[in-house]
Formats: sequence, C-alpha cells, structure tokens
Amino acid sequence: MAQFDYDLVVIGSGPAGHHAAIQGAKLNKRVMIVERRPIVGGVCINVGTIPSKTMREAVIYLSGYREHGIYGESYKVKEKITLQDLVFRIDPVVRHEIDVMRHQLQRNGIELVTAEASFVDAHSISLNQGDGHRVVSADKVVLGVGTEAAIDPRMPLDGQCIFSSDDIMNVDSLPRTLTVIGAGVIGCEYASMFSALGVRVTLIDMRPRVLPFVDSELIEALTYQLRERRVTLRLGEKVESVEVVEDGGGKHVKVVLASGKQIITDKALTSTGRVGATSKLNLEAAGLKTDERGRVKVNGFYQTEVPNIYGAGDVIGFPSLASTSMEQGRLAVCHAFGHSATFAPELFPYGIYTIPEISFVGRTEDELTEHGVPYEIGKAQYREIARGQIVGDSIGRMKLIFHRDTRELLGVHIIGEGAVELVHIGQAVLSLGGKIDYFVDTVFNYPTLAECYKNAAFDGINRLG
Repeated sequence: MAQFDYDLVVIGSGPAGHHAAIQGAKLNKRVMIVERRPIVGGVCINVGTIPSKTMREAVIYLSGYREHGIYGESYKVKEKITLQDLVFRIDPVVRHEIDVMRHQLQRNGIELVTAEASFVDAHSISLNQGDGHRVVSADKVVLGVGTEAAIDPRMPLDGQCIFSSDDIMNVDSLPRTLTVIGAGVIGCEYASMFSALGVRVTLIDMRPRVLPFVDSELIEALTYQLRERRVTLRLGEKVESVEVVEDGGGKHVKVVLASGKQIITDKALTSTGRVGATSKLNLEAAGLKTDERGRVKVNGFYQTEVPNIYGAGDVIGFPSLASTSMEQGRLAVCHAFGHSATFAPELFPYGIYTIPEISFVGRTEDELTEHGVPYEIGKAQYREIARGQIVGDSIGRMKLIFHRDTRELLGVHIIGEGAVELVHIGQAVLSLGGKIDYFVDTVFNYPTLAECYKNAAFDGINRLG
C-alpha cells in the first residue's frame, strides 16, 4: 500500500476548500490546505462575497434605503457618501472572517501552507513557496481554487476607470455615472448598489433579460425597481469596445455597442464572467483537462475523471455560490473517504443580493410548464403584511408554487427585505416533502414577514376553487 505524506491536500482556501479541509479533519485525516495568497478565504472573503455583501449593507444604511418608504426618497443617513465610507465598514468584517477561518483551521489540526501549487502527477504536488519549493504526496486532492475575472481584450482593465469586481475596493472615488457590462448576478448586484447611492447606472447585457434562471415575475419586479432608480437597461446589446478617453474635464470611458450606440461614462465595471483559476496548476500532469473557461468537469460526487482528484466550488461552474461551494467541498471529501452523506442539489437555495434582494428554492413556473406538471401558485405582498409596513418595504412579495393535485410544495420565490433568510422556511418544508397546507396550519409570530407564507398559502388554496 502506497504511503502518502497527507491523506488529503486541498488547493484553495475559499468556501469549498475551507469546508473540504474541515471535513477531512473531522474524519481524522492528515490534511494540508494550500493557499497561494498570504491571506486565507479566497475571493469569497477578500474581494467577493463578504466585501460585496458588507458594502451592500453599508449602502442600504447610509443611503437610508430602508426608510425611504416611510420618510421619503430624500432621506439619507449621510448626505455625501464616499467609497471610503463603504470600505470603512468592509475592512473590519473581512479581518474578522479571516481570523475566524485561521482559528478554525488551527484548532482542527490542519496544516496551512502559503504556496503556488502545481501537479507533478495525480498524487504529487509541487509547492512553490517563493524561497524554495518542495513536493508533497497525497492520497486524495480537492481542487477548490475558485475563479478569477475573465480577461477580455475589448476591455483593458486599469483598476480605476475600467475595473472588475475584484478591483472595486481599490477604486479612488465614487463615480457620478457608471456603466456595468454584464448583467449576471455580480453585475446586477453592483448595478443596484451604485444606483441606490444615486449613481446614474447603465447596465448592458447581450441577453434579452437579466438572470434568466430566476423566476420571471421576480425579475420583472427587480427591473422595475432598477428603472425607478434611473438605471438604463441596454439588453440584447453587444459591446464592441471600451476605452479611456481624455478631454478638458478629465478621464472618461467610452463604451461602443455593436448597434452603433455610444455611452460616455465616468467609470465602467466589467462583469462578463469568470474563469477557473487553474492555469498554473499543471493539470495535464495529473491527467486532467479543463473546458474553455478553465473549469474542471466532475460527476455527481464532485469527482473528476482522475478518481483521486475532486473539484468543488466555482471552479466546477454553476451555481457558483458560496453556500453551495461549502457543501460541495464537504460532500467531495465524504465521498473520497467512503463516508456516507446525503445531499439534494435541487434544494440548494439561491440568494441574490441585489437591492431589493432575491432568494428562491425549488422549481420555477417555466420548469414545471416545460415538464407538464400541473401546478398552482399562491402569492403574498409585503404591503399587506404589518411587518412590511413597519420596516417600510411595500414592494416585497412571495410566491409559493405547489402541485395542483397532491398540494405538495414545489418552489418558493421571494423578492424583498429578508428574502435570503425567509427562504429557509420553505426550504425545510420542501426537504420534508411538505404540502401547502403546512403553512395554513402553522402559527407564525406576529408581526413578521414570515406571515407571508400563511397569506400565500391561503391565496393558493383559494385558487383551487
């Protein structure tokens, strides 16, 4: 039997790598986690999920967004908001999350190494630590390297006038006008944040609608709110070129569209997709290939075509959410060492931190229609819920989808305050195969937004006739 230096080597310390390593330690395995940056947490903690969601909270607070329905659109906590105000709130949160993660790794006996990893073969990994390198062997390997912003030659990033979401915390000032190129999750989140600050935003995407995997009714509500905040949507438009131009007023960005339109803006945020951070891993030496976007292919157990190597998180593609990445990392290690674990990817919740936020779990109306499933819906409006009036959210809504014959809950779709928290009630009922009647028979605290479940259930049952 071959002897290895480690039972498990995890490459990357983002959500997938972090949870993979912890799971390995809980199974009493010898675990090493390799991170190329001098700080742990990957994109998620350092430039992605945690900074952007903290920035969103700062935007909502400083702009007075939650109170606009009560005190009027002119209400603000601070009249002149700067990027420094936002970063002031972000920095301590990021530092705290890094400290928490380091402590978790330490107390679980996981060896953390700062190095650039590359494969020698399927079981051997070279670690370049700057002042030298060494080769370690591992029985199992988990790739949790995440992604990096895709390089598009049409969009020369300079980190200031033309920047990606990875650079956003380093931009020198809040622009008066901003063009966001790419209306995926990241693009929509930042477009909504900047527009809430009063920035005139233009959002461009080649697709005819934003976020096509989200319930169409929720997207209609989101786009309506964006337009109410003076966001210009340029959908079905292709970007030909982006360049920095200088005039008497300083530097500006000119965005030229294939249709002939030109947009002059203070700054441009490119959010046209991300690619797997796999280019330096020498995957070929391990017998692995990537797709055109640098991602690795895995099976239902997150196992690559090389049996002892697994992939988890953004590097394997959709849904590329921190929450799902964590679970994928854990499940990959459970399978690698023969530890039983159940999972239901069809019940992963989605949280999209736009303003207002969106969350959903289960099936959509389009999916059910395509598969010929007889269903009915029930709706509730925040404006009809006492808690909605108290918190000043008159635009939020919830939609429950259930089987018309069996009354089994099939999907939960929410837009509005607290959506990413509320969705877990529906997720629990879905996981247990519950029916719409559960919400009718359950008492919810009053006043709460959770009452929407009861109202939506009554509405749905009434539609049955």
